[in-house]
Amino acid sequence: MADLSVEDRLPPSHKPLKSRAAADALFETAAFDYSPKTSKAFLAAMRASLAFQGARAPVLKALYRAEGFDPASVKTERDVASIPFLFVSALKERNLTTLPCSKIALELKSSGTSGQRSRMQLDRGSLMRVRRMAWRVFEGLGLTDLEREHDYICFTYDPDVAKDLGTAWTDKLLTSFTKKGEIFYTFRWSREKKDFYFDIEGAVAALKKFEAAGRLVRLVGFPAFALKLTEEYKKRYGRNPRLNPASSVVTGGGWKTLSDEAIDKKVYRKILADSLGIPVANVRDLFGMVEHGVPYVDCRLGHFHIPNYGRVIARHPGTLVPLGYGEKGLLQFITPYLTSYPSLSVLSSDFGVVRERCSCGLKGPVLEIHGRAGVKKLKGCAVSAATML
Repeated sequence: MADLSVEDRLPPSHKPLKSRAAADALFETAAFDYSPKTSKAFLAAMRASLAFQGARAPVLKALYRAEGFDPASVKTERDVASIPFLFVSALKERNLTTLPCSKIALELKSSGTSGQRSRMQLDRGSLMRVRRMAWRVFEGLGLTDLEREHDYICFTYDPDVAKDLGTAWTDKLLTSFTKKGEIFYTFRWSREKKDFYFDIEGAVAALKKFEAAGRLVRLVGFPAFALKLTEEYKKRYGRNPRLNPASSVVTGGGWKTLSDEAIDKKVYRKILADSLGIPVANVRDLFGMVEHGVPYVDCRLGHFHIPNYGRVIARHPGTLVPLGYGEKGLLQFITPYLTSYPSLSVLSSDFGVVRERCSCGLKGPVLEIHGRAGVKKLKGCAVSAATML
């Protein structure tokens, strides 16, 4: 069965990929080492994946033919903007798997509440690459630690029950980036209601236990639930928890409502850091899409960095013309890791801006997310989770 149990049969993500094929070699370069060498590796991987899928995926065959596109034409960074894209809705409405079902090692779905659920089907090679990519990104941001044990509180679905949800897979993977201690998943399954619920009682008890132990703790998952936990803790004990100061938070999945109702990220980071007794630099956020797979993770200054495993282009919402740095548009996400699903190039429903650099010292551009486009918002995992708050 193509579910999360496959993780238990794979080598750890910190182990290098053995293959040196173009699609694999890219992910053995450092995540934020932007150089002629890494650009060459990215372009080679892109050509290989575009050619592989262009010969097998009917939707890409037709798209390439309609646009007169040849994968071999992607020779320079300027050529990346010419790669045809699928709109994200197509991936929600159709089963577009490139390879036979027998080749699929894992199927992931979003938990949207609008009836449209994205799905991503990964063969073993694609799965190995996306896991390795995530490790290299977190490693490059100083968020991996295989020497010291971390206890976890995960604001997401118990992966033993939610066997195909993308957020459950992501958080299960994130717990492997450090030496594991105890892990508590806060979204528990109710046999009576046949649905998930937010186990705030268990979460508070876990936080109290971890605080008393004085070990490193990492909170992972939806940001609204992390705040809810600290608020509930203070109500019950009359004070904020005080975690080991080297503890950390990695939120992801978005807010329970639209972005204009969410707390400003700078304010949120400060509130949560103060509530846990940790530095603001230890509170990070993650943006990702189940249709795309590349993790965009905060640096210590709170900016999403674009690793050299993908490219992001802002396009004018009316003309779809590529825009320059600092200009707001619809975001196109490009990555070569997939051989089993035709989402190598996806035009999202998200507005955002790509900026040329960050003052934190890491190389490469950064991404700003400015919310969903359209009159009717595409609902995602955070909206589904919010029904439990």
